Amino acid sequence: MFLSFKQVVWLLLPVLAQGATVNYTIPASAPSGAATLDPAPVGVSFEFFAFPSYFTNVTATNQCLKNFETVTGTWPPIRIGGTTQDRAKYDASSSAYVVYTVANPTDAPANLTFGPSFMSLAATYPGTVVVGLNRGKDDIANTIAAAKVAKDRMKNLLAIELGNEPEYYTKDGQPIALKAGTWDPPTDAASQNNWILSVGTSLNSKNLIQAGNHNEAPPKWGAEELIATQNATVKSYVHNYAHHNYPGGSVSGLMSHAGISSNINIFKADLAAAATTGKEYVLGETNSVSGGGAKDVSPLFGAALWTMDYVLRASNAGIKRTYFHHGTVGLCYYCWWGRYSMGAPYYGAYAATEAMAGGKYISAVDAGTTSYAVYAVYDEAKKPIKLVLYNSDFYSGSGTRGSQTFALDGLTGATATGRRLTAASASTRVDTGGVVSFGGKTFAQGTCVEGGSEVVESVNVVGGKASFTVLASEAMVVYLQ
Repeated sequence: MFLSFKQVVWLLLPVLAQGATVNYTIPASAPSGAATLDPAPVGVSFEFFAFPSYFTNVTATNQCLKNFETVTGTWPPIRIGGTTQDRAKYDASSSAYVVYTVANPTDAPANLTFGPSFMSLAATYPGTVVVGLNRGKDDIANTIAAAKVAKDRMKNLLAIELGNEPEYYTKDGQPIALKAGTWDPPTDAASQNNWILSVGTSLNSKNLIQAGNHNEAPPKWGAEELIATQNATVKSYVHNYAHHNYPGGSVSGLMSHAGISSNINIFKADLAAAATTGKEYVLGETNSVSGGGAKDVSPLFGAALWTMDYVLRASNAGIKRTYFHHGTVGLCYYCWWGRYSMGAPYYGAYAATEAMAGGKYISAVDAGTTSYAVYAVYDEAKKPIKLVLYNSDFYSGSGTRGSQTFALDGLTGATATGRRLTAASASTRVDTGGVVSFGGKTFAQGTCVEGGSEVVESVNVVGGKASFTVLASEAMVVYLQ
């Protein structure tokens, strides 16, 4: 169990590795362009066929999600969907959550059925749920039947998706695309709009659909081109617009702050288009590397740092919620937890959750063009309450580990305290015995129960100024109040 006492460390800069200094002035009030935060911006996505297993066979699931709720007071939003939602047929007579056959336990099924109990299980989750249903098979009557059960049983239902990553329907041999002959953004948009109207009117529910759900980078596929095809009636049935995103690459490239900023910038036009409708925009499915992750990237501490910076940059851009995908249990390098072990990225998600908890606004203080990030989180009165400092210089674990001193101005109060997101290097893996911690806090393998001894660092604020040194491949959450 996480110990209740605190180990307070007065930060002595000469003791740490020395590096250059970067200077930032923290605005005393949230800038006019600061983004408004969702109460729980960090979400989790579960592959459709694997969802019941995560909630009935994996011990850590409830505790890992509960840890976030303990921090924010709000259960993290979840989404159930993915490639297998377009392989899933609703069977009203089935008593099983899901039924499928695979040659290997870690295979994803080519086809599956699910019963009403699937929605009943989803209804037990204390937070909001987005449910993805099948459009690829072109059986709208079956999808409407499933949607009605979701609406009837799930008081926590936030939205329904109609199809997952439809730009791949032709490649996947989905009947809806084969019947259309040509499957391109205009064809898909017409299909989405028709289905949105049919499902929305059948359920007599406005603000119901999570629309878009593309993975290819905008503008060819995205909310901007979809919204341009929608009339006011269609828009009235849309709850929000969503896009998927898997940046990929090496771990050093993935965790690069400049690279993260550039990646989030591709959604600017989509965000602007969604704003004209008054609807929210989310990353409905995302993670480090597609296809369950890459073993030399996704489980590393560098991916934890990416997770933290990525969701902060997304929130800063106006993306309301970011749903990090969890795939096949037992074969998922990017998963935050599994049947037996913790993943390092969970710590990055936890640090980001802690940083934004209790905040109303977020604003990036840096320009997003260097290796160094500074975010300010503001309360409802627009006063700064927390900062996040991130040094994305890559440290592999060999040689001298560099550092960066963040010299901050514009602070109030006599002291500022901090908790570090840290590990021996960007290559550290929790699931192979490495140690990652946030402010000394750790999470137990297999259970996600908190452990460790809290470490809080403190510096004096003199004339509104204070400095924190952050090692290469490390981050810190700073508390101002």
